[in-house]
Amino acid sequence: MIEIKGLTKVYRLSKRQMQQMKTKKNIKRAVDGISLTAKEGEIYGLLGPNGAGKTTTLRCVATLLKPTEGFINVCGFDTIKQSEQVRDCIGFLTNEIKLDPQFSPRYMFEFFGKLHGLEAKQIEQRRKELFSYFKIEAFQDKKIEELSTGMKQKAAIAVSLVHDPKVIIFDEPTSGLDIVTARNVTDYLKLLKQHGKLVIISTHIMSEAEKLCDRIGIIINGKKAAEGTLTQLLQQTKTSDLEDAFFELYKENNLDNEK
Repeated sequence: MIEIKGLTKVYRLSKRQMQQMKTKKNIKRAVDGISLTAKEGEIYGLLGPNGAGKTTTLRCVATLLKPTEGFINVCGFDTIKQSEQVRDCIGFLTNEIKLDPQFSPRYMFEFFGKLHGLEAKQIEQRRKELFSYFKIEAFQDKKIEELSTGMKQKAAIAVSLVHDPKVIIFDEPTSGLDIVTARNVTDYLKLLKQHGKLVIISTHIMSEAEKLCDRIGIIINGKKAAEGTLTQLLQQTKTSDLEDAFFELYKENNLDNEK
């Protein structure tokens, strides 16, 4: 389970950043008081526009960032006080975390397997399972820099799952992928859910969230604008699809900010 209470993340801006963002304020609230709960056996989606705070939220959950305020609990562990235990039970992947281009998928898989304390037999068993599913065998000994974008993404997913984590956190899992590879990835996320894993993803692709997520949290301007199943969100906004529901919430929240 992931439990987030009152998560706030504040950044101090340099003068150059203030100029780029066209603001006179020297601080930015990337995330502002978000609370949510995601449970085992479900796919939870964080939906929002670019810059809404989705990635910052996931990085705080994955212990890559420390919250300015608030509390995060993952699998019963505090992300600040018990960060090592949190990292042991999660698999985290974002497009900004790249595998070393000079090494092969096989080498990186074995390297991270050893980092997680797995024995050679366990690593080999997981490698066969994941490389077979994602069809990595044919290029497992090539340098990562020689692979296509889709191949790199599949290799990165396999490496992030080497230790068979209880919680899978993917930031924009299908971004930049062709339609076949993207479907391959989303089908595997559904398989992880069937095995009782908790999967939490961020996305700005409405159709992906509609088809994939059991529950959705919509983040706008760093705040949680709504949360629930697709049916609940449609009822709340009196709309017929997720895109319309999102724009209703977006309009409401931006009107509130202008007051």
